[in-house]
Amino acid sequence: MSTLVPPLILVVDDDLSLCDLLQAYLTDNGFRVVAAVDAETMRNAFAQEVPGVVVLDLMLPGEDGLSLARDLRSRSDVPILILSARGDEIDRIVGLEVGADDYLPKPFNPRELLARLRALLRRSHPVAAEQRSLVAFGPFVLDMAGHRLIRDGIEVKLTGAEFDLLKLFVERPNRVLSRDLLIDQLKGFDRAPFDRSIDIRVTRLRRKVEDDPSAPVFIRTVRGGGYLFNPKGAAV
Repeated sequence: MSTLVPPLILVVDDDLSLCDLLQAYLTDNGFRVVAAVDAETMRNAFAQEVPGVVVLDLMLPGEDGLSLARDLRSRSDVPILILSARGDEIDRIVGLEVGADDYLPKPFNPRELLARLRALLRRSHPVAAEQRSLVAFGPFVLDMAGHRLIRDGIEVKLTGAEFDLLKLFVERPNRVLSRDLLIDQLKGFDRAPFDRSIDIRVTRLRRKVEDDPSAPVFIRTVRGGGYLFNPKGAAV
């Protein structure tokens, strides 16, 4: 069984600062992101890999977003989410009529965008979503839908807090995750100064997934940075 390959989101917008913000935010939430600033770069990116969702601005240099949505829909069933400052009702209707699956006006809440992207992926790839819920690393299989960790056919008992932390690591492999990011993702704003709860949770999780918790190969400590999950279990 292969390890998790995050869904690819193709963002088509000529606002470079917005592309950077979306790339950082969506990457932090388990996606791969490619940005394109016009029709040509969008088509080149699409030719390299068909994305899970296209996030498309309407006001682009040269060929506009409506024309691109119409062209995309004529040759692909990839979900299209229009993200545009043209939020008038007529623009939303036209966007949906030319083949877009959803429409979110600017300015927008990033969490709403994230929820809409996940909904589009679930609707368009239900089988793939089920397959992605099973993630292998080392001798383990993490069943994210079933909230179970399996090793060699036997379930490894995890607490809810341990499962949430492991799921967070699995969704962001080979990246240094700071303690602040982990606390934000797992606890929100419920924190105290010098909160060390994440370190305690990591220690407990290592006892479940590491053969030698004192020399971890899956959940590594990065001095001054936080933690890094290595699904291949390579020793440092």
